[in-house]
Amino acid sequence: MRAYERLLRYVKFNTESDEETLTHPSTENQFILANELASELKELGCDSVQVSDKCYVYAKLSATAGYEGAPKLGFIAHMDTSPDFSGEEVNPIIHENYSGEDIVLDKFGTVLSSSTFPHLSKLKGRTLITTSGNTLLGADDKAGIAEIMTLIEKIKVESLAHGPLRFAFTPDEEIGEGADNFDVELFDADFAYTVDGGEEGSLEYENFNAAAARFEIKGFNVHPGSAKNTMINAALVAIEINSMLPGFETPSHTDGYDGFYHLTDINGDVGMAKLYYIIRDHDHNSYMARLNTLAHIEEIINEKYGEGTCELSIREQYKNMATKIAPCMHLIDNAKLATERAGITPTVEPIRGGTDGARLSFMGLPCPNLGTGGYAFHGPYEHITAEGMDKVVEILANITDIYKSQITEK
Repeated sequence: MRAYERLLRYVKFNTESDEETLTHPSTENQFILANELASELKELGCDSVQVSDKCYVYAKLSATAGYEGAPKLGFIAHMDTSPDFSGEEVNPIIHENYSGEDIVLDKFGTVLSSSTFPHLSKLKGRTLITTSGNTLLGADDKAGIAEIMTLIEKIKVESLAHGPLRFAFTPDEEIGEGADNFDVELFDADFAYTVDGGEEGSLEYENFNAAAARFEIKGFNVHPGSAKNTMINAALVAIEINSMLPGFETPSHTDGYDGFYHLTDINGDVGMAKLYYIIRDHDHNSYMARLNTLAHIEEIINEKYGEGTCELSIREQYKNMATKIAPCMHLIDNAKLATERAGITPTVEPIRGGTDGARLSFMGLPCPNLGTGGYAFHGPYEHITAEGMDKVVEILANITDIYKSQITEK
């Protein structure tokens, strides 16, 4: 079975995560896919397959005889999809021998356009998989799952020699909680790769330092006819808070190593309002400066309108894993070699986001990130190609081949 065929099956499972539930996993639907994957892993001949009570799927493949001393290598992907856009009733559209031209995805005129996504011209002639315009696709990260599963099948069918292999599928990565209950000791790998990136051949080991922030504003609501010097309009204070942030330090104005403040949600009225942000920066000092800026805004608002008007809460999500990968750069060198063997020039770039691997690296499991072949995640323009997924499987197989006879320092 090809990887894209598995993807088409997995995306039918609605696995949106939800930051507001405060449960682990955040949504029970993730268990349905987890149990399905566990059954498939057993069918593929994996050992020690289990689904934890927190919805983590673990499995192992014992080393081929003669390669037991090779490093224990892991591959990880996540099951949940972003809550930013609907992942319910996903109906992928397959465009065989894609023309390279614009595609109208739905009757409302949602267009996958080459002017917005210039890379589409490179996908001409491939089997392109898109959304139907009203949901995301779920390739982030069900493509990674499909590719890992297809790797396991390839190893079994082709009797490929390998060292000890470990596999895990996690919940709630999209809300920054994918590593919260990951059992590193049970996983039992020396190091691993997350398969959770973009274009095939991409390789990432630097990511944002990240936090989620919330401003809660308590207004004072009185009749507008007698409100002078009395009313505090929480909705207007919320607008004021956002105006105090640098206007050009947002996702739409930044790239590369640039950090940003991203307003993800705003709601409220005169009496109460809330602002939700994610804060991102590769440089730790700049990241801390951003958090200090938010704290300073809280102070200014409370000085202006009265103590207790504004309450800021910050939840740190993950840190830049570059410092943890630096002592084991063989992970990067070998991934580059594996990519080149697949006939692709590797692309090493910073992640403008994060993965489970970022936090796992700080938990003692060095874990850079590999591309899945997907593009435009988290919305109706998400797309991937069958051929790109095939190449990712080839890269994963090359990595296992490279490591089967290497003894590296942990």
